[in-house]
Amino acid sequence: MPDLKLEGLPKDDHPSVDDYAALFINDIPLLDVRAPIEFKQGAFPNAVNIPLLDDKQREAVGTVYKNQGQDAAILLGAQLVAEEEQIKRKKLWAEFFSKTASRGKTEATKEFHNLAPMDEMQTSQKWGGVLYCFRGGLRSKISQQWVFDHSGEKQARVDGGYKAMRRFLIDTIERLSEEMSIVVLGGRTGSGKTRLLKQLDNSIDLEGLANHRGSAFGPTATPQPTQINFENNLAIELLKKEAAGHQLIVIEDEGRNVGSIGLPQRLFEAMQTSPLVMLEVTEEDRNKVSIDEYILDTQRSFDEVYGKEQGEVELAKHLLNSLAKIKKRLGGIRYEEARKQMLAAIQLRSESGSIAGFIPLVSSLLVDYYDPMYDYQSRNKHDRVVFKGGYKEVYKYLSSKTA
Repeated sequence: MPDLKLEGLPKDDHPSVDDYAALFINDIPLLDVRAPIEFKQGAFPNAVNIPLLDDKQREAVGTVYKNQGQDAAILLGAQLVAEEEQIKRKKLWAEFFSKTASRGKTEATKEFHNLAPMDEMQTSQKWGGVLYCFRGGLRSKISQQWVFDHSGEKQARVDGGYKAMRRFLIDTIERLSEEMSIVVLGGRTGSGKTRLLKQLDNSIDLEGLANHRGSAFGPTATPQPTQINFENNLAIELLKKEAAGHQLIVIEDEGRNVGSIGLPQRLFEAMQTSPLVMLEVTEEDRNKVSIDEYILDTQRSFDEVYGKEQGEVELAKHLLNSLAKIKKRLGGIRYEEARKQMLAAIQLRSESGSIAGFIPLVSSLLVDYYDPMYDYQSRNKHDRVVFKGGYKEVYKYLSSKTA
């Protein structure tokens, strides 16, 4: 679909920005004026969507463009965005820039939380906010002009728009996957690898970015991001590590996919040849960490989304569905026994709040299911291991590798 063009648009004299790294490293608030469907397909963590055209308008303009040509599409676009809609958009855009300029992004996003999900981030003083469309063309220029008409202030647009920023982030992943040194943190399920990663300034939590713990029991109460959004967020994390002066990053040992999210090929390949540090903890500690992360933390996430009563119901569904995913690997007899244990543990937790019922079940799953799978996957990794130790020893070793 071509960018919308309105008759009488004055000569473009509004500023543009092409320092994409600065935009992402400094968490500059971004005003995305693309249609909602475009935003859902791919966006940036520091962006809010207040579109010039809604989905139906965009589809109508695109259809006319395909069947009748550019002039007819331009005319329809001008007709669809009626004066009343223009006023509404101008006001929302001007409010966005006013809030981001005067109070910073963190507070401004609270005002716009119903328009798009955003992270709590700091705002650079260089720009209050910047807008963009798909290619940084006429939709961006029209939006700039409308903001100026409403507020008398000129706001910058991103040169090249979403497409250029997305290309920059893809290239960033490929470049830094080669330029940065990587240390991979391995260990059996329940070792507390993610907890250790979060203690390091030079780590990247792939499971956190993917919103998935990387196993059959890995889903959380909220959906995973789109593949595009995962890649965008990963690239931004890499940029920030580079900007902070880190030449080495620590990443948890992962398979090709984290839930439904695929790791970028270049990064995955680099991880397969990187030094491996093994976190080794007792079975008792692994059992405790697994219950904390897969039961208690997951329960809290379901309670936050659904409320305590319904959250308990949804958690039970989640645990039983997750167990069913490994039925084939467990075998029929072991699966049925595990399911009985799971139902009993869920009931005990509901009636008394006790997690005691999960202890033997989790221990059995770790030893009988996860450990054999881990041993199989680790078979060809021994020559890459450069250090082994408990939590404190591995933390000390990795903390020394901060360059």
